[in-house]
Amino acid sequence: MDGPSGAGKTTFAEELARTLGAQLISTDHFATWDDPTTGWWPRLARALEEVKNGRVATYRKTDWSQGFPCIAEGDEVTITPQGTIVLEGFSSARKANTHLSYRIFVDHGDEKARLERAVKRDGESQREHFIRWQEYERGWFAVDETRARADYVVTSS
Repeated sequence: MDGPSGAGKTTFAEELARTLGAQLISTDHFATWDDPTTGWWPRLARALEEVKNGRVATYRKTDWSQGFPCIAEGDEVTITPQGTIVLEGFSSARKANTHLSYRIFVDHGDEKARLERAVKRDGESQREHFIRWQEYERGWFAVDETRARADYVVTSS
């Protein structure tokens, strides 16, 4: 489940995971303000490959509890190879992710409204980060063609 910040993808993914009885994994467990898509991807890809091959995978998620990322202190997460996994978050449906059965793109066309939703959720102190993040998202989605490759597009309100 991919899409821009503040579009509602986490809310939608949580509901879908609950309905399916699925495990929910978020790219927020990996990404940071300074590394939105690249450096952490191999850790997630390795974990997904382990699960695909029928093995339990573990990773340490990024701890955001202080308002900034700290990977070394995050909780350990275990992914089991049985059942459905819902992977959600920015860049989860990237071209390089060969482990997906379905790609869902959650969109909300009003960028200013999305910014306000994200700031309301994470706090005013994060506004400048989200402004930079939205700039990065625009470029990422254009190059990766994420929305166009989606199996389903959900428009939130």
